[in-house]
Amino acid sequence: MSEKTGDKLGFWSIVLLAINAIIGSGIFLTPGSVVQQAGSKALVVYLIAAIFAAILAISFAAASKYVTKSGAAYAYSKAAFGDKIGFYIGVLRYFSASVAWGVMAVGVIKSTISIFGENPNKAMNVTLGFLILMAIITVINLFGQKVVKYVMNLATIGKLAALVLIIIAGVVLLITTGASSNLGQVDQLTQNGQKIVPTLTTTTFVMAIVSAFYAFTGFESVASGSEDMKNPEKNLPRAIPLAILIIAAVYIGVVAVAMILNPRALMTTKQVVAIAAIFKNEILRDVILVGALVSMFGINVASSFNAPRILEAMAREGQMSQALTKRTKNNFPIRTFFISVGLAILIPMAFEYNMVNLITLSAMVRFLGFIVVPLAVIQFYRGKAKEDVLKANKSVMTDVIVPILSIVIVIFLLVEYNWKAQFGVVNTAGQVVGVNWYAVAMMIFGFVLLPLIMAWISKRERK
Repeated sequence: MSEKTGDKLGFWSIVLLAINAIIGSGIFLTPGSVVQQAGSKALVVYLIAAIFAAILAISFAAASKYVTKSGAAYAYSKAAFGDKIGFYIGVLRYFSASVAWGVMAVGVIKSTISIFGENPNKAMNVTLGFLILMAIITVINLFGQKVVKYVMNLATIGKLAALVLIIIAGVVLLITTGASSNLGQVDQLTQNGQKIVPTLTTTTFVMAIVSAFYAFTGFESVASGSEDMKNPEKNLPRAIPLAILIIAAVYIGVVAVAMILNPRALMTTKQVVAIAAIFKNEILRDVILVGALVSMFGINVASSFNAPRILEAMAREGQMSQALTKRTKNNFPIRTFFISVGLAILIPMAFEYNMVNLITLSAMVRFLGFIVVPLAVIQFYRGKAKEDVLKANKSVMTDVIVPILSIVIVIFLLVEYNWKAQFGVVNTAGQVVGVNWYAVAMMIFGFVLLPLIMAWISKRERK
């Protein structure tokens, strides 16, 4: 039976869905790192990251006009370029979703540990927390989609309340205490006789943009539900960029308050939720921590819903074992779920739970998809797709110019990116003194070994 039009998501529902998908752990975890890298230019960095995300989001929205199957980047690349490229992008998309889930799980666990006064950097504490968290998320999923939606709605309220509280409390403190700090002075702050913010170069600026960009990721999954939306070909290209601009305003407000109020605490804190460190009032700090915790837990539940379904989509297309399409009575994809749990636990363990490395890895793995999807949109526009696609209203702006701009942006970020710092061991002076074999191994695993393993399993299954 076809779904009634009245049951489908309208324009503003899509905007809210996008806001919920994008606001997660990024704004709570990344500001300290971004300000430390970009100093007084941090607000500009967040604005640029938002513009980049909006441009890329339009490409994903354009792709959803032509392909409405589940799987997002996987479905688009398979339709445009055929089974092999589709398969590879699908595996990478699945890997990046699992990494992202792992990042957010580490954020929840470390924040919870710190709230209870324990050491959040002790590997044993984090590993134990991981197992408990995954057990709770498994139980929630086993109860079915209604419980998952309920938890996600609660998380939306929690994260928005925490962000609004940061802005309001910050502004009130600035007015009542007269505490202020010139944004330009952020660059001059020192610790142990050395400047906290290094001299800004193109590379450090790009690294800061990549860190800030992580806070806007999630837009790429919004269009995957286009079958359940009213006029997705019209509404998605308008709704997703609007959602990103609303989020950018909130993010810039939060970071501006933090930089004016207490930039030193923001950049030097050992707290996982760096943004909470700007407040001296313990009650206020704990409320923000709990809000961030609720938000990150909700995004963990959302990730536990989304990541397994990427692998399941590949199985439904006949590119993975049909056994992976098995679901429980409550419509729970149990096999793909537990494979995803395994990756979400093992990847952070391999990186020794280092949040900066994990966040950067999560952003970098997505970038290949951010090149392939715009290329796919251009193929659809030219009528050169490998599979039949929907007849859509074609637009030179959204289907050619914006995708080309997306590709140029991603290539620029990749060229200027500080690969040495990401794959090297950096000392306190900021010098690369060795190779980060954990990072190298994970990239080889994600880009080479995992696709080969899955291709071998798929080939064996077909035989």
